[in-house]
Amino acid sequence: MKASTRSFYQDAVTRVVAHIAAHLDRAVDLDELAAIAGTSPFHFHRICRGMLGETPLELARRLRLERAAHQLGSAHDSITQVAFAAGYESHESFTRAFRVAYGSAPSEFRRAQVRRIEIAAVNGIHYTPDGRAPSPRFRDTGGVTMDVVLEELPSYRLAMVRHVGPYNQIGNAFHQLGAIGGPRGLFNERSLMLALYHDDPEAVPAGELRSDAALVVADDVTLPEGIVEGRLPGGTYARSRYRGSYEGLGDAWARFMGEWLPASGHRVAHGAALEIYRDGPMITPGSEPVTDLLVPIERPA
Repeated sequence: MKASTRSFYQDAVTRVVAHIAAHLDRAVDLDELAAIAGTSPFHFHRICRGMLGETPLELARRLRLERAAHQLGSAHDSITQVAFAAGYESHESFTRAFRVAYGSAPSEFRRAQVRRIEIAAVNGIHYTPDGRAPSPRFRDTGGVTMDVVLEELPSYRLAMVRHVGPYNQIGNAFHQLGAIGGPRGLFNERSLMLALYHDDPEAVPAGELRSDAALVVADDVTLPEGIVEGRLPGGTYARSRYRGSYEGLGDAWARFMGEWLPASGHRVAHGAALEIYRDGPMITPGSEPVTDLLVPIERPA
């Protein structure tokens, strides 16, 4: 592992934590936070979750609740005023969230003789009245072992069907790709099927997420109507091979980006995240899915 790269991610996440702690009254803007970190907005929240155990949104939500607990014990604001300051739209929604976090309603907490405002967090980040967050305790990812290799991918020509909506529904686009491309001979025993994911699910509403169901095709193939042409940029990619049901892909991505990457000595480059389907029901009926997860990696300077 390259200590300088590990330090790069630690410094980047520390800057983001400081910004969130100092601006609790502002809505979390993940593009702004990614710019502060100096990394890709698409991959940013997975890196934060892996290093902190929380996404930026979860961190901000918890710090606002801790601030609310502090205000209940030291200020004369009404509970409704405290609720609005914490980002809740009603007294009732704030009370529900507060009770889950603290085990009592805000009114009961205010009357208590002994109060503790800190909500348990593995990263050690908690609200302070001066807005200065302590240095995070980062999760130890140095011992993470995954089946990850670096490989050079060529620039593939792609036949694609765009999907807009939740990522776990991209199967509809693959069905359309097969229905149009199959009868026209686009598929054969060597066909390479892949998915490209373009948006950060933490920053983009589920109904607006963009992804592509794709098939690698030769340059001289004529694409039928209903299928668009795309191009996968060639370059260096980190690849993790996952064996198991498609339902487990989210957890595999979380480990790959949040645990392996910060400990790897590599920096993620801008570009789409990919899944390449080596085997599975879409390719061999009844077979166990084998999926390669890939992200573009910066080449050494």
